[in-house]
Amino acid sequence: MSLRKCACIDTLYTELPWKERFQAAKEDGFAAVEFWDWRDKDLKDTKEAAESAEILISGFNGDADYSLVDPEHREKYLEELKKSIEAAKKVGAFSLTIHSNALGEGGVVVKDYEELSDTVKICCMYDGLLACARLAEQENINLNLEALNISVDHVGNFLSTTRMGAEICRLIASPRLKILYDVYHMQINEGNLCDTISAYADQMGHIHVADVPGRHEPGTGEIQYKKVLRHLESCGYKGLVGYELFPLTDTKSAVQAIMEEC
Repeated sequence: MSLRKCACIDTLYTELPWKERFQAAKEDGFAAVEFWDWRDKDLKDTKEAAESAEILISGFNGDADYSLVDPEHREKYLEELKKSIEAAKKVGAFSLTIHSNALGEGGVVVKDYEELSDTVKICCMYDGLLACARLAEQENINLNLEALNISVDHVGNFLSTTRMGAEICRLIASPRLKILYDVYHMQINEGNLCDTISAYADQMGHIHVADVPGRHEPGTGEIQYKKVLRHLESCGYKGLVGYELFPLTDTKSAVQAIMEEC
């Protein structure tokens, strides 16, 4: 397989100091790195570490304390996205991950908005994403909208299916707005991985990988990742595959499994 691999260095290489993780990922064969929140990172050090290791920074989360499904959050959400775009430019990242709901410590959904109907949430998210896409086009950066599992890690998150995210992106039709297809999250929520990839590969801007259950490296759970990734490639996907997973034992063993299984 020729798919390029990307390491999430907020879950892999955590035994190393921040600046050393970039070189370690490069030496292990990753083409790029990604991480979660830029606000707790030294951006100057991060850029220097990536440049020294000659490894790409794929991106990080672009939203923070505000939700796309909240009609009162629109302007604040866009202001936070603008700050994230500035941060991405500072470190040379080319994409940002965005979500329907604000996520707190440990990925906990800050508010589930049960008081709002699905109609309000969908319409608000569509309008918000339309504004986000216009901003991304102006700033030449890619946005990847991620659906999350709602039974294990992110109870209360609104966007939980590939179909909803992909269909909204198709309607908006911006080359700067795609979905982030997280195989771990979607195996939990909907299964049917290869058929889903066939239907929506054209809308996938980034991929996340972890096995189910446990969110560990491929080969520790139920997903046949060799088949899934071959199918992804056969459907024309040419982007990065990000390994956002927690090692079952340690990073060395997890990386070995990634390189062997994928």
